[in-house]
Amino acid sequence: MANVSLFLRNIRNTREHRRLEMYVRPAPDPMSSMWAWIAYDLRFHRQKHGMTGTEAGRILNCVRSTVSRLESGELKLDESQAQALDRHWETGGHFLRLVTYAKLGHDPDWLKQYEDYEASASLIKTYDGQLIPSLLQTPEYARALLVAGRNPDVEGALERRMARQAILQRSDPPDLWVLLAETVFAVDVGGPEVMRKQLELLVEASKRPNVILRVVPNSAGANEGLDGPFKIIRVREKDVAFVSAPGGGRLILGLSEAQSFGVGYDRIGADALSRESSRSLIAHLMEAMT
Repeated sequence: MANVSLFLRNIRNTREHRRLEMYVRPAPDPMSSMWAWIAYDLRFHRQKHGMTGTEAGRILNCVRSTVSRLESGELKLDESQAQALDRHWETGGHFLRLVTYAKLGHDPDWLKQYEDYEASASLIKTYDGQLIPSLLQTPEYARALLVAGRNPDVEGALERRMARQAILQRSDPPDLWVLLAETVFAVDVGGPEVMRKQLELLVEASKRPNVILRVVPNSAGANEGLDGPFKIIRVREKDVAFVSAPGGGRLILGLSEAQSFGVGYDRIGADALSRESSRSLIAHLMEAMT
């Protein structure tokens, strides 16, 4: 009799465990974006097949908490995960098609998604050829950019941008690797005094143990960075890349494509000045400003 009671209790516990796993995080509205549709369908098909998050994680080669984040839209499926679902659930390529088209389109939530990755990053690599990256901007420099860009809420956008810089003040800040084209310093954003303070901040930031700042001189000639600025962010699960674009941006979550940006970053860095030479150049430019 005791064995029967234990058996029934285990069944109840298993059912309760399944129920809790299925409803920990709310599902996004599938009508809001392609990525929300993917997250919604992942949960729909998992529940349809009576699987727990742990069981689905075995298909996706990840842990249950990652499945939960995929289903809530905090993380995105990549091509290999989509193919694994299509094979296991025999969906005829449904998930791979969704991921393919989602990557081609503009995602209205790109900034929030990028900031979520940035906030949880252990390593951020950034290349910029026109502007100082947001994490190292002074308030005056950032405000000048927002005003020039005709942002409808300059002060609100400025506050949010400055708040992002708090990750560099944490007890465990991410490593920040910055490659700046020399052309960045030719743009007089906000006037000489604003630029002088901005360069002063770069010099100080370059002395932090978690910051590697290097300048790519104009004499280096053409490189892959001339196509536009980009970032590579290392989060717990993997590296993701981000490409800036006018009015938006694109997150690159596929492993092979993100790795290709990492290779490009290293090639650009091969022509950059050393950390000390870069700091000296920025200090010289700062002192020359009147």
